[in-house]
Amino acid sequence: MDDTISSTKTETVEQAKARMQAAGVHTIIAQFVDIFGAAKGKYIPVAHLEDVLGAGAGFAGPSIWGTGLPRNGARSEFYGQGDIKTLQALPWMPGYARIVCSGLVDGKPFAGCSRRVLLKQIERLTKLGLTLNVGIEPEFFLVNTDEHGRPIACAKDDQDKPSYDLKALARVRDVLRKMETGLTACGLDVFQIDHEDASGQYELNYHYSDALKAADNFVLFKMAASHIAEEAGLTFSLMPKPFADRPGSGLHLHLSLTDVNGQAVMADKADSHGLSKTGRACIAGLLAHSAALAAFHAPSVNSYKRLVIGKSLSGTTWAPAHIAWGYNNRTTVLRVVAGRIEFRLTDGSSNIYVALASTIAAMLEGVEQNLVAPMPIDEDIYEWDDTQFKRHRVKTLPQTLGEALAALAADSKITKALGDEYVAEYLATKSAEWIEYCRSVSDWEYKRYLTWP
Repeated sequence: MDDTISSTKTETVEQAKARMQAAGVHTIIAQFVDIFGAAKGKYIPVAHLEDVLGAGAGFAGPSIWGTGLPRNGARSEFYGQGDIKTLQALPWMPGYARIVCSGLVDGKPFAGCSRRVLLKQIERLTKLGLTLNVGIEPEFFLVNTDEHGRPIACAKDDQDKPSYDLKALARVRDVLRKMETGLTACGLDVFQIDHEDASGQYELNYHYSDALKAADNFVLFKMAASHIAEEAGLTFSLMPKPFADRPGSGLHLHLSLTDVNGQAVMADKADSHGLSKTGRACIAGLLAHSAALAAFHAPSVNSYKRLVIGKSLSGTTWAPAHIAWGYNNRTTVLRVVAGRIEFRLTDGSSNIYVALASTIAAMLEGVEQNLVAPMPIDEDIYEWDDTQFKRHRVKTLPQTLGEALAALAADSKITKALGDEYVAEYLATKSAEWIEYCRSVSDWEYKRYLTWP
């Protein structure tokens, strides 16, 4: 990797400035995320890098979704303090670099900052001598939009089963190539790209990393993909279910824990499913709190058009609807393979920082309380009827955002781990979204009820 693009070593402000100038950078994007996980920030001239690293770049707190900050006084100002290890030039935006910021309010770390919520959970892991490594698999759509902002898939891609279609890949090869080269230059190490199950749907895979870097990298991926697609006249979308009659998009998380020596602690080849006692305890924690985690991992109204019980309108789906686990089982919310856990609940509308923070909290609950995982299910549960689910005591995931928010509100352990104030603000923000949706009137309702009965 070109040393002028990014750096993982500790460096002084002057060294960082020199590195940026050598890369042709004149402007730094001081970037953070709001409570929804949307990238926010401002432009800072390279000459003022030390401002971002010190007191931080200043923002009006009440103007940022989910801070809950007042309109006056010292706590009305939100400052984004840059992490110098994240400073890197952006190949798709020549002359610009990004630095990831964590929140400060009144000179102190801000508990309402999603990145700090994740850092708090990482600190818990560190005290136990553990590191969570995360591989993220983004599924997304590249589409055009009509005059109403609705997505339009390319007609040429509209096949009955377009998975791995090389013709469809070739039509957007320039866009995908720019994503690959730009992200790889930033250290993400893209290793494969494919066409997914729906028309205009793709998946881009890059190398795993520790939880904090994985979250920072995913935000960078979103920034890059959106910019590159827009330049090509396309819309990049992580919407979980943009088409009712086509498969939706997930954001599968591959999770593994290592000790201070880098040795895997969740894997055990002697176990029937390749998991150690720690690995099974992590599964127990994740399953026990899955309903509450849904509020963070599937945080939009649209998320629950993907997580449906029964047959999907698209005729095919890999989305989970039930709280269970099994070996290489893509029909359960947890899939175990190669001594690691794949959490299949998450989608791209999530705030990746709080999604990972809640994941760690649930895993640690399992480990610290010695929770016992239920029996694995190594069957295709898409084929089960209600009787089989009852016999195996398999519960369903929330089927609406409202149900997920209620589950989170009732889960005192996850709330305490992430912080009462943060969760309260999250619930307030998302509950308002849910109420607004419930009060809206859709085209479906007009067609169904306008002249009925």
